[in-house]
Amino acid sequence: MTDNVSVKPPMWFWIVSAVALVWNIMGVMAYLGSAFITEEMKAEMPSDQLALMENTPAWVTAAFAIAVWGGFLGCIALLLRKKWARPVLLISLIGIIVQMSYSFFMTNASEVYGQVQGVIMPILLIVIGAALVLLAKTATNKNWLR
Repeated sequence: MTDNVSVKPPMWFWIVSAVALVWNIMGVMAYLGSAFITEEMKAEMPSDQLALMENTPAWVTAAFAIAVWGGFLGCIALLLRKKWARPVLLISLIGIIVQMSYSFFMTNASEVYGQVQGVIMPILLIVIGAALVLLAKTATNKNWLR
């Protein structure tokens, strides 16, 4: 009987979910910026960064889209207290891992972008994605999500 009872989440859940939504909105903005980049913007980019961007396969761009839109929708689901947050955030994490695996193992992104943007940021993205999946799992187990 108590399995179907919804429990009010603690305040930290709301704060973390809201911050995560803002984080994912920044990811959506980065995706849209790369998807709709103009020729003028490309002309201002360093040639090595432009080469990396223009040689990115469509499947990596698709993984990027899945990662950011999944994270965005998953965080909205957390704030709406919906159980579907977990599978959506898991799909987002898979997108992150696919995208970052390409970046780490099939490009020279760490040389082009440097240690912070080429190594630390991708690892941080994976950690945050995994933490959000864990948050959704915990919230589901504690009946915070319906």
